[in-house]
Amino acid sequence: MNKMIVLLSLVFCVASATAETPAMRQAIDGTHRSAENKARDAYRHPEQTLSFFDVDESMTVVEIWPGAGWYTEILAPYLKNKGKLYAAHFSKDAKVPYFQKTLQAFVDKMRQQPEVYGKVELTVLQPPEAVEIAPEGSVDRVLTFRNVHNWIKAGQADAVFAAMYKALKPGGVLGVVEHRSLPGAAIETQVQSGYVDESHVIELAEKAGFKLLDRSEINANPKDAKDHPAGVWTLPPTLRLNEKDRAKYLTIGESDRMTLKFVKP
Repeated sequence: MNKMIVLLSLVFCVASATAETPAMRQAIDGTHRSAENKARDAYRHPEQTLSFFDVDESMTVVEIWPGAGWYTEILAPYLKNKGKLYAAHFSKDAKVPYFQKTLQAFVDKMRQQPEVYGKVELTVLQPPEAVEIAPEGSVDRVLTFRNVHNWIKAGQADAVFAAMYKALKPGGVLGVVEHRSLPGAAIETQVQSGYVDESHVIELAEKAGFKLLDRSEINANPKDAKDHPAGVWTLPPTLRLNEKDRAKYLTIGESDRMTLKFVKP
């Protein structure tokens, strides 16, 4: 009898584990995603990245500064039925025109496809005025993709990491993907180039109370020498130099990125 119980338990565990992958795969392969966005999967590795952060479809998740919604396209349908997604975006009262324009485009996108985005709850992250990204201690995962360099440049990194810590439950996980500089890069270099020293990100997180749980090379790109004339924006998708050396930068691909997993004790 005991052996039978163990066997059934193992079968149940395997079935549960395999059931998660098709749900995420369905979200990634969804027809609501453009061919252009899907092409970036080769650099952003969404399935492996979200799996590394242990994102389950039944969780409450905050996506920080989702921009145009590249990751929202995956997280919204994945979490729609069993979980909850907060999108902590710019403020509609932001003084920077880019913030206002990006927020409006994101809102329009959600309104155009309510069957995909209808359950996403929009919150505001605009330090120092607005840092309440979700109810305190209510969130299983907070995820941020290529945003830390912006907070460092604006002098907002401490406030944002504190806000993410506050929203998470004890035992909750913060997942960070960020352009990675050469070790020991000066802060001025990080600000100008968009590439951030991995040790600096860890320092910011630990200052807020987080503990480093794990790191991954899922989003590494060894072709990226990080010495480009227009910083990280030299590479795709921005290609700031337009046609100059375009083939070269397309061959390199998107930036080398750290992938860090922190826990709130």
